[in-house]
Amino acid sequence: MSSSKKLSNQHKNSELQAEIGKFIAYNKDEFAELVTFVDFAEKFTLGFIEINFTPDIDLLIAGLQQNPQCEEIQFVVLDFPDGNLRFLRDELVEQLAKITKETNKKLVLLIRNLEKSIGVFGDYPPVLQDLNFVRDSYRQTVPHPLLFILPDYAISRLAKFAPDFWAWKSGLFRFKTTELTKDRAIANTLNADTNIEHLPTPVKQERIDLLHGLLMEYNPTGEIPSPEHLRNCCNILNELGKAYLSQHKPIQAREYLEKACEITEKFPDHSLQIEVINQLGKSYRQQRQFESANSYHQQALDIARKQKNRRAVANSLYYLGNVSLDMRQFHQARDYYQQALEIEIEFGDRYNCARSYHNLGIVAQKLREYDQARDYYQQALEIAIEFGDRYNCARSYHNLGIVAQKLREYDQAQDYYQQALEIEIEFGDRYSSARTYHQLGIVAQELREYDQARDYYQQALEIKIEFGDRYSRASTYHQLGRVAQELREYDQARDYYQQALKIEIEFGERYSNARTYAVLGLLAQAQKKYAEARANLQTALEIYVEYQDEYMATVTRENLKILPE
Repeated sequence: MSSSKKLSNQHKNSELQAEIGKFIAYNKDEFAELVTFVDFAEKFTLGFIEINFTPDIDLLIAGLQQNPQCEEIQFVVLDFPDGNLRFLRDELVEQLAKITKETNKKLVLLIRNLEKSIGVFGDYPPVLQDLNFVRDSYRQTVPHPLLFILPDYAISRLAKFAPDFWAWKSGLFRFKTTELTKDRAIANTLNADTNIEHLPTPVKQERIDLLHGLLMEYNPTGEIPSPEHLRNCCNILNELGKAYLSQHKPIQAREYLEKACEITEKFPDHSLQIEVINQLGKSYRQQRQFESANSYHQQALDIARKQKNRRAVANSLYYLGNVSLDMRQFHQARDYYQQALEIEIEFGDRYNCARSYHNLGIVAQKLREYDQARDYYQQALEIAIEFGDRYNCARSYHNLGIVAQKLREYDQAQDYYQQALEIEIEFGDRYSSARTYHQLGIVAQELREYDQARDYYQQALEIKIEFGDRYSRASTYHQLGRVAQELREYDQARDYYQQALKIEIEFGERYSNARTYAVLGLLAQAQKKYAEARANLQTALEIYVEYQDEYMATVTRENLKILPE
């Protein structure tokens, strides 16, 4: 090892030792009680250590291992990061069999990361149900002191959902967070430069864990936050809401956003209030509850206008445009986006201009104005590249692919989709990958590469099922039906179409019903079931007329004309 590298390692080690010393000094009494507990604990003895941040856990474990009073203790750290863990006792028994016990030392097991399977939401997580159910077997199968190191919320959930196991505890040790750890957490969350939506999945989860830790610092379970902590609590709750929205978990997001909204009424920060209300609107939009979404965004817009906050006005208009777009009110959506864009240009907010250009592109695309759509997407892409925003480049590449596909430029479309997919995979954005696999499937299908198309659709479907995205499964079932129909697998095709139709009806997606009735009509025609074909095509036509889609109405009328009487 070079002398410079050796000096660097020595410096890092001295810094670590200093941090360990500060942490123990900051928690002097609690640490002393824990050491005494470890010293006297025999056989199966249960203790809990409350620590809200991972770096402090590392400092505590190092402090215990180095403590002179623990020289005759063999600490073994067992890590359980699997969020799907259910049978903890079985895992402990398996791990115990692998441990080489040191002579003349007492074995003490330190359990960490169990909060991953305990979770934050929902009643009776499986791991806690099992913990409670097999409690009595621990004395015989795990005959050693057990210390669970958990954050505040996980200990509260364990006490609530595994009360019998919790009743056996012999010690609870609550460690305070050092200011250094808290400052680092704030720097990596509330003061972070990168939007959580743009983070790779593992890093995104790390930020969520930090936010939960911070929330426990400013608002411990069962306590009312003090007045001086209200603003920090509100910011953390808002960020947690945004974080869960980025994971497409609107119900969980709303749990935090509603609390944040209540707090904003207690102090005059209208900018934060507007942001929280808009995030609540986004949560309803994710669930396709458009009236509620529209109501929240309109409420945010009204406050922004009253406060003469033009930037907040632009944000609220943009979000209202998104709801109108989802409701197929394309001209209304265009009007909202144009208003937002004017304000963004007025303030020289070039970065946010990109999102408005992008969504104006979607509107033009929906109205079959493909050259206009391509122009808007190119403007959005140029800005994303200019700002080094690789994550948002994927959105523009994806939609440029759709335009190329609509214009039957299949090689170009495929190239755009592959560029989008590469970025989505790079950022661990599996949810967005699903839509790109879906579009690649459509291109393969247009090129009559049916096996490849089916493979892409299946990949898309698996991800949508993984994320519980029932709504968008309909489009993939629809396309799988078309592939099966092309391959003359008519029963399979009908099954896929029926699954698509069921979901569309469930979500009140009447316009999408039209295309499914249309393909069911064409399927019936291929099977010479002409009465059924006519009924389905007629239903499709009625919906297209209702939505004033003259192009598709004309196509459907032509299909009806060629049916035998």
